[in-house]
Amino acid sequence: MAEVEKMVCIATHASDCPEKAAMPFVMANAALSMDVEVTVILQGAGVFLALKGFADKLVHAGGFPPLKKLVGDFLELGGELKVCGPCIKERAMDESDLIEGSTTIAGAEVVIKTLEANSILTY
Repeated sequence: MAEVEKMVCIATHASDCPEKAAMPFVMANAALSMDVEVTVILQGAGVFLALKGFADKLVHAGGFPPLKKLVGDFLELGGELKVCGPCIKERAMDESDLIEGSTTIAGAEVVIKTLEANSILTY
C-alpha cells in the first residue's frame, strides 16, 4: 500500500495581506484535489481567518476566489483546519468564536504535524 502524501500549510496573515491570507487555502485545495492530506495551521494574525464572519469581510486579492469560498471548499474537501490556541487567547478570542470545522492546536502538535508532513508551505 502506498504511503499517503501529507502537506502542512502555515498561515500567519489575515487582513494585513489578503493575498498571503488566501494563498495557503489555494495551495491546500489544489493538494486536496490530488488526494494529498492537508492541514492548514493558523498562527499569529492568521488566526483571524478562522474567526466567525471574518472571511465574509476580507477583500480577496491576487485573482483568487473570495476567502470565504476558499475556506469553505477546503473544509468540504476534507482539509484539517488548526488554530493556534495561545494566539487566539492573545487576541481575546475563544474557541466558541471560531468557525465550524476548526480546532485549536498548541506547539507540540504543530511540531508533530510538521514532522509527519512530506511538505510544509508557510505564508
